[in-house]
Amino acid sequence: MKTLVILLSAVVLANSLRFYVPPKEKKCLKEEIHKNVVVTGEYEFSQGIQYTGSIHVTDTRGHTLYKRENFIDLKGKFAFTADEYDIFEICIENHPPAGHPGEKREVSLVLKHGVEAKNYDDIAKAEKLKPLEVELRRLEDLADSITKDFAFMRQREEEMRNTNESTNSRVLYLSIFSMLCLLGLAIWQVLFLRNYFKSKKLID
Repeated sequence: MKTLVILLSAVVLANSLRFYVPPKEKKCLKEEIHKNVVVTGEYEFSQGIQYTGSIHVTDTRGHTLYKRENFIDLKGKFAFTADEYDIFEICIENHPPAGHPGEKREVSLVLKHGVEAKNYDDIAKAEKLKPLEVELRRLEDLADSITKDFAFMRQREEEMRNTNESTNSRVLYLSIFSMLCLLGLAIWQVLFLRNYFKSKKLID
């Protein structure tokens, strides 16, 4: 089983990908998503007589967020909301007809999250918003998303700095301990050799 792993930046709001899936194999993509972010996906398989496909979306804890197996439709959609910051895996399989070696199929996958995943037409209808108000709402959500991204990056920077400082302290203590061990070993060697030579009456 071959696996294609693609890490997609969480700063990018929409991703359109095209790739080939060999017969009886699957390809997986990994998407890094922040907490409370809505993710939507649209997939489309190339034509294949009696071919079926499967798609499975999971998180790092093994929870299934979307699963559809052995479907004959060429198109489909999925959506989920991230409960916490995580890396989600989207796996797509290509199933040829029974007894047939099969051929690779092209798959188109469009992923959207955050602002791009929201349907502002539905929001406008529900809240009776004017076009300008809808655009302002979208820009407000975009600004909020960017602010959260910067806050997340700042938090990661602080965590990395704390880790580096902790590592440097441990290296310093290890270096001091190693020097003391070497010094102790050198003193022991000198005393041992001195006693040895004295016992052999080679020195006074």
